[in-house]
Amino acid sequence: MNMKYIETHAHLDSLTALPLEETIKKANSVGVEKLITIATDLSNLERVIEIANNFACVYTTQGLHPHNAKEFSVAVTTKLLEESVNQNRSKVVAIGEIGLDYHYNFSTPAEQRLAFEAQLELAIKLKLPVVIHSREADEDMMAIIKNAAAALPSGRLLGVFHSYSSGRELAECALDLGFYLGFNGMITFKKADNVREVVAMTPIERIVVETDAPYLAPIPHRGQENAPHFIPVIAEKLSSLKNTPLSELAPKLYQNSCTLFHLSF
Repeated sequence: MNMKYIETHAHLDSLTALPLEETIKKANSVGVEKLITIATDLSNLERVIEIANNFACVYTTQGLHPHNAKEFSVAVTTKLLEESVNQNRSKVVAIGEIGLDYHYNFSTPAEQRLAFEAQLELAIKLKLPVVIHSREADEDMMAIIKNAAAALPSGRLLGVFHSYSSGRELAECALDLGFYLGFNGMITFKKADNVREVVAMTPIERIVVETDAPYLAPIPHRGQENAPHFIPVIAEKLSSLKNTPLSELAPKLYQNSCTLFHLSF
């Protein structure tokens, strides 16, 4: 049985090992049928849309990463993002990558919170899921998503915590509010027991798979540039951790991704 997958988080504009067309063909050849390339700052908003428009199997997002929150203006950036989404509705499937990162603090926590809350509000307005980056900011993250969910009739949000690396408390909060969790090559790392523990507690119906390429190549490919064709390696590790045959797991991962990003099956 040939498995099919969706690469839910890659930075295709940052890959250098192969020409982009070859990268995508290589991914397609191992069953990666659809790919989502992620926006991170003002400089690549147009580039990721260009990539998505050039390849039928590629979709994209629009948003500012917390590292770049200092570039964010509620009046100017929100309008820019909204116009971009509305002009490219067939290809833009989420607002992201947005969130909080207090590990590096390339933007101040206050700048990050402002940008995150405004972009989360925009996603709700546009009825799009969010792609969330969260690192060492669990308390503020939980407060913000709880407040956003509480303002909605459903009390739930649609989105994914990508490259999940936090603990159980944030995972439980995110799952309770309707989020999916995205796992990548980190689940193969020797010192990632905390991530594997979260995999174990997360229902299969709420898991999606990603590479975060070019970062975080899975073992045994550490040291190489990560790429979407490593998705099956990560899926196989997920299969082992969830004690579920890949033939059963892969279709669920695919369905989860389609549901999350409103993609056709």
